[in-house]
Amino acid sequence: MALQEKILILDFGSQVTQLIARRVREAGVYCEIQPYNRSDDEIRAFNPKGIILSGGPASTLEPGSPRAPKIVWELGVPVLGICYGQQTMCMQLGGKVESDHSREFGKAQLEVKKPSALFEGVWALGSRNQVWMSHGDRVTKIPEGFNVAATSEGAPFAFIADEKRRFYGVQFHPEVVHTPDGAKLLQNFVHKICGCGRDWSMKTFLRAEIERIRAQVGKGKVICGLSGGVDSSVAALIIHEAIGDQLTCIFVDTGLMREGEAEQVVTLFRQHYNIPLIAVDASEKFLTALAGVSDPEKKRKTIGKLFIEVFDAEARKIKDVQFLAQGTLYPDVIESVSFAGGPSVTIKSHHNVGGLPERMNLKLVEPLRELFKDEVRALGRELGLPEVFVGRHPFPGPGLAIRVLGDITPEKLAILRKADAIYLDEIRKAGLYDEIWQAFAVLLPVRTVGVMGDGRSYDHVLALRAVTSVDGMTADSYPFEHAFLSKVATRIINEVRGINRVAYDITSKPPGTIEWE
Repeated sequence: MALQEKILILDFGSQVTQLIARRVREAGVYCEIQPYNRSDDEIRAFNPKGIILSGGPASTLEPGSPRAPKIVWELGVPVLGICYGQQTMCMQLGGKVESDHSREFGKAQLEVKKPSALFEGVWALGSRNQVWMSHGDRVTKIPEGFNVAATSEGAPFAFIADEKRRFYGVQFHPEVVHTPDGAKLLQNFVHKICGCGRDWSMKTFLRAEIERIRAQVGKGKVICGLSGGVDSSVAALIIHEAIGDQLTCIFVDTGLMREGEAEQVVTLFRQHYNIPLIAVDASEKFLTALAGVSDPEKKRKTIGKLFIEVFDAEARKIKDVQFLAQGTLYPDVIESVSFAGGPSVTIKSHHNVGGLPERMNLKLVEPLRELFKDEVRALGRELGLPEVFVGRHPFPGPGLAIRVLGDITPEKLAILRKADAIYLDEIRKAGLYDEIWQAFAVLLPVRTVGVMGDGRSYDHVLALRAVTSVDGMTADSYPFEHAFLSKVATRIINEVRGINRVAYDITSKPPGTIEWE
């Protein structure tokens, strides 16, 4: 996008670097995450109004550990160093970092010692404020020109500032929700210190992206693999808005979707939006290929290989196609170009079912590659996509295949599909669906003996999962009331033959991946 006011985030490998970008964009400012080792020319060409240095897993004391490019300190723009970013700032500008001191992991109290433009209007002088720490090393000497703005018990230089050069370093993580005022601090940085306005919105993005797609595609034809998820749905809509019937969508029904979803996708896109759509029922092929397969990774690879074959066969029937549309999101882009080997580039194979073969020789159209998931949902609403699609809980590419633990049969899929539908139906009736990030049922590979009425049964055990998340990076189990779980379990056992036990999973998810299975 041709935005003049941009923030550059240099990634040193933190698993929560993406959260910095989310907070900046929530403040209405466009930003990009790029590897810490970008060249001087690349950084200069990006023309940032401010630079943020992320955290990272390395130690600045290790030989060859990452450093910010020298140009960062010479551009004359504000710089904010977070955790490792603060430490490399100090090391590079004449300060000192040491280990073998008190480590801080988790919540800490920060005491404000001096005023700073970074927390103006947020923290008062002398106040104590909760922050989230995650560090072993710490700064023990600050560079010339810096002052100590705040301290914590384990970090005497927890918040340092050179107001003249507009350089700021914080040992804590303002981007995570465990620092309650962190978003406000980042807003101060981008608005008050960097002088950015609020020109990043879905309306401005939509207008610019439609023009970009038209310029890229011209009179060419585009095919889009439509799954029914929010990413592919929004990608299809924005491309259709730009080029109309030059777009053809291909929907492959693997037989592994949730109850009624295949019909819902076809009806919406073919009848409501009148988008050219090829719908292929390949469920028998997929179930045949998956027969006897229990290993979840083998399931994914089997599904991915077959999906490519089916999609490729249908795509070849369309003449003169030049472009392939994909619902690539910004986190996917970050993972491919970011800090090599860091947690933020961990490959999450459960998100995908495989890439398309190079022999198709198609140019990519990726209208969502600058967006995060919540931004895609906002764009979907801007495009008028029904809420049932916009707010749908994340669903992995391999579908129910990895929610039937063990081998897959049509009978097991039918049991899980019906039980899952009941679970989600009760969640919606209780008005809880939008409070929950993701909820689903899992058919476990065990059977138990039970008494149902006057008879003895030997049937499957079903597990229910529901998690909440603010940012998609960490999660907690949703605190259902016992009465709700009892009602759901009773409905499932009464209405779904083949289940005689229902359990609720209350484990939480640590930082790292976005989805749960």
